[in-house]
Amino acid sequence: MKLTSAITLLTLATASAFAPSSTTTRNGNTALSMSGVTRNPNFAKLAGGYLFPEIGRRRNAYLAENPDMADRIISLGIGDTTQPIPEHILGGLVGAASKLGTKEGYSGYGAEQGMGDLRAKIADKLYNGIIKDSEVFVSDGAKCDIMRVQQVFGPGVVTAVQDPSYPVYVDTSVMMGQTGDINTETSQYDNIVYMPCTAENDFFPDIDNIPRADIVYFCSPNNPTGAAATKEQLEKLVKVCKERGSILVFDAAYAPFIRSEGVPKSIFEIDGAREVAIECNSFSKYAGFTGVRLGWTVVPDELTFSDGTLVRDDFNRVMTTAFNGASNIVQGGGLACLDDEGLGEINTLIDYYLENAKLLKDAMEELGYDVYGGTDAPYVFVKLPEGKSSWDTFSEILEKAQVVTIPGAGFGPGGEGYLRLSAFAPRDTVIEACERLKKQMAM
Repeated sequence: MKLTSAITLLTLATASAFAPSSTTTRNGNTALSMSGVTRNPNFAKLAGGYLFPEIGRRRNAYLAENPDMADRIISLGIGDTTQPIPEHILGGLVGAASKLGTKEGYSGYGAEQGMGDLRAKIADKLYNGIIKDSEVFVSDGAKCDIMRVQQVFGPGVVTAVQDPSYPVYVDTSVMMGQTGDINTETSQYDNIVYMPCTAENDFFPDIDNIPRADIVYFCSPNNPTGAAATKEQLEKLVKVCKERGSILVFDAAYAPFIRSEGVPKSIFEIDGAREVAIECNSFSKYAGFTGVRLGWTVVPDELTFSDGTLVRDDFNRVMTTAFNGASNIVQGGGLACLDDEGLGEINTLIDYYLENAKLLKDAMEELGYDVYGGTDAPYVFVKLPEGKSSWDTFSEILEKAQVVTIPGAGFGPGGEGYLRLSAFAPRDTVIEACERLKKQMAM
């Protein structure tokens, strides 16, 4: 009995040690106590929520008040693909999944850097051999890789971003502790170098007259402006980064949309880039993989830190420590993407979305707006009338036309006064959206 009682008491004591502590409020309700863990102060610096969930929140709030409008909503907002995955590429996914049900085809953990066949095929088919397959790190998407790159650099660096730009570069810099607080007057964070990209400078920064930064993030074709940098512009960017000892992180997620002759699809088409650049890319917009999740990052062997350490070795350490590799099934789909049949299907998808972009651009220009992008990119960047707020315009269009757009200010202070339209909607809804926008945005 004594032994039984002792075991019972020990069990109760152990259970209570792991149970959440609680307090009883005046009205008799029990509330959990706060932990004793201090919040990461960098997260407290973040201004509001991340842009795209905030768009979703506002859309949902509108529908909660106007449920009868649910069937009328058209989204030209977040850049999410809408067309089905093509047959050959889908076959790659299905085939890879089916193999897992056989003794001969089953596979468990793979290399964290990705399947060797896929890495080799990316280097060959998408880069024409100008990079090595050993420099390719396959992942679950470019967005995730941006954070992995940030983990390599740590909190002690100064970052430069295009303004406006994809919010991930700024928000991850804040999370990593690289920044000060946000300046409420400028809506910019201290210790980030903002590179103005405006219609006046063809959306390419005056890089010579911008303060030095350790890490320079650059996206081309650009989200949100739709601008695709020329070879001469990228040569200038690489030259300045090399002279200043900066590392360039080049986001090429929209490279397949480039149709203009002579416009680079990869930073490694530029002489000297292997000594200064990392490139992030993704199958999301190539093949409708936004929900499938597959991307890659290229870290060349020549890129080093100031002490001579290879950057690729530290990136490899992040991948092998905090990532178990992309899904075997998904990588099977990636291999199918890079077959000749798959590449043909990708081109058909890209042509479809570029035609949507043309329809949107033509509609806005017909109304008399200055419009950018939409040629080598799936985004159309519309300049609003002087003094017109982009968030107010977003709300007006949602409430009166039931079309979801993205306010330019969501991409940074340099985006204020613009509206971004995404070409990733189905064709019939793009046509309908054009008609509604012509009525709502007529000047």
